[in-house]
Amino acid sequence: MRFENENGALVCYHQGETVRIEPWGKDSFRVRATVLPGFTGNDWALSEKVNPCQTRIAIEEEDHWVGDGTIDKKEIAAIQNGKMKAVVNFAGIISYYKDEKLILREYFRSYDGTLSRESRCTKVINREWKGITGGSEFSLNLKFESNAGEKIFGMGQYQQECMELKGCVLELAQRNSQISIPFAVSTLGYGFLWNNPAVGRVTFGKNYTEWIAQATKEMDYWITAADTPKQILENYTSVTGRAEMFPEELMGLWQCKLRYRTQEEVLSVARQYQKEGIKIDQIVIDFFHWTVQGDWKFDEKYWPDPKAMVDELHEMGIKVIVSVWPSVDRKSENFWPMLEKGLLIRTERGAMQTYDFQGDCVEIDVFNPETRKYVWSVCKKNYYDYGIDAFWLDNSEPDYGVYDFDHYRYCDGPALAISNMYPQMYSRVFYDEMSKIQKTPVVNLLRCAWAGSQKYGNVVWSGDVPSTFEAFADQIQCGLNMGLAGIPWWTTDIGGFMTDDVNDPDFRQLLIRWYQFAVYSPVLRMHGDRGPYNIPALDDRDWGGGYLHTGQPNELWSYGEENYKIMKHYYDIRMSLHEYIRELFAEAHTNGSPLIRAMFYEFPQDEKCWELQDQYMFGEKYLVAPVLHLNEFKREVYLPEGKWKLTSSGEIYEGSKTVCVDAPIEYMPVFERE
Repeated sequence: MRFENENGALVCYHQGETVRIEPWGKDSFRVRATVLPGFTGNDWALSEKVNPCQTRIAIEEEDHWVGDGTIDKKEIAAIQNGKMKAVVNFAGIISYYKDEKLILREYFRSYDGTLSRESRCTKVINREWKGITGGSEFSLNLKFESNAGEKIFGMGQYQQECMELKGCVLELAQRNSQISIPFAVSTLGYGFLWNNPAVGRVTFGKNYTEWIAQATKEMDYWITAADTPKQILENYTSVTGRAEMFPEELMGLWQCKLRYRTQEEVLSVARQYQKEGIKIDQIVIDFFHWTVQGDWKFDEKYWPDPKAMVDELHEMGIKVIVSVWPSVDRKSENFWPMLEKGLLIRTERGAMQTYDFQGDCVEIDVFNPETRKYVWSVCKKNYYDYGIDAFWLDNSEPDYGVYDFDHYRYCDGPALAISNMYPQMYSRVFYDEMSKIQKTPVVNLLRCAWAGSQKYGNVVWSGDVPSTFEAFADQIQCGLNMGLAGIPWWTTDIGGFMTDDVNDPDFRQLLIRWYQFAVYSPVLRMHGDRGPYNIPALDDRDWGGGYLHTGQPNELWSYGEENYKIMKHYYDIRMSLHEYIRELFAEAHTNGSPLIRAMFYEFPQDEKCWELQDQYMFGEKYLVAPVLHLNEFKREVYLPEGKWKLTSSGEIYEGSKTVCVDAPIEYMPVFERE
């Protein structure tokens, strides 16, 4: 093993591998390794400029007992940046210390010439590289020791019951409703970013932690140490970026359904809201308002004057957002020009198709700057120049017909190596251009994200989830873990996306409970695909804006007078919280804090708060306890230390205990911190 101090970075050379450990922000290191001649130079999620750090590097010899009972001198090295220290031993095993206490160590079980714990005959090494036949990439397997009693959170959004991730196996890949953001927060006081967009897997096992990239040219991760989760998020977002200040005019109600089929439908809904005295901030025009996928324009038959529509909505104080998909149908006027220019995703074998919903489609290669320029030019002409305010970038994973990542290739490399970054690059088709020409912050809606997406104007929603109480409960932990992964602008389809029968009283109860939760979330947005599907198509064409089905009405008044009364009351609550919500968005912009927060984010010293996932803090002031079961009209709520006022009655409760409170359908328990 050979060590060098290279301008404040510790560089280690061992058996053809180069490892570089360098300070990267407060109390943090960036760690890279490669078996190629040099590093790629890609910063991936680490996009922000960091200030120089005062570090100390020590390279010295240490005595080691070897197999024959003699003592041998072995060189070791250490680098320190504030609270964080990394020590590399003579076998290349890295150990991390926070305030001199071990918090993470690479896993190694192979004979190293000593009688140490790591000296075993199983030949399991800490970093395993395997060359991919015929390619320049490698598969990489990195292992760490598992810490007993440690809890892990974050990592984005996985549709499962588990919020705490120790013991979980997570696919590092993007899918509809699955969002892989590989940043983990540990109860031991560190945060860990797998700074690699490769498809792979992480296992937070009881015996060891294992990070796998199926195709990569280098190992790249970032690790930070801090005393609280809030400080960890502040360190993390200082190197990956923070959201801009969310516009005040979008902090109220967004109206959406599957789908408004004509401009008259959109205007009639907006006029009715105005008549009802309810201000909506934004109305969403969903998919198949277009001719075919990839034309990226209104079907003139049903949208004859988009500019007049937008002008009228703007006069009402309503902004307009339009759905754009990355799929291009072979029948699209843009398909052959884009194919000729090499702007579409390539397939490695067989037919050239990546997506098959309502057409034979190939999706755009957003890694290609010429693709981004082409798509923006079309969307600017056909949408933005009419006054359209924002874009709903749906299917942004992208939603492949089959998630065979080894079958797809982008201009920057195979999908296996970089596909997890696709949604971020897709958002930049619009963000990079819109941010140049408008004075207000860019706010677009996406179904997926990756590390650092928070800085590109992304409101991320949780995808096409079922309309069930089980799915509703999952969304609570999804939102909390998304916040811990650095994404503060997050939302859901109120009531879930897939509904068989809007007249089912059980669904209507779910809708109310979900709506109550959404009022205390970053973005309040009505959306869903509402059955039954008994509304006739507008025409008998097999293309264009009229042929595809639409769902049942999804406005606040669509579910009966009693439900409308409840939703209107909670709409008023949302309006009354405007100044407080503005402060929460400002905090997200300043230090990266999410709006909806795991209980331990505000109360890290309370061990009970590290176990809770069915209640949360909306900022530092409100404790929110969603009702997550059908016909549940009471629920238990844990109150941390202090005094808490139940907002329904004004009753004051002492904290440090669990209380049971009423939860009639008209009310979701919320406590105000005194």
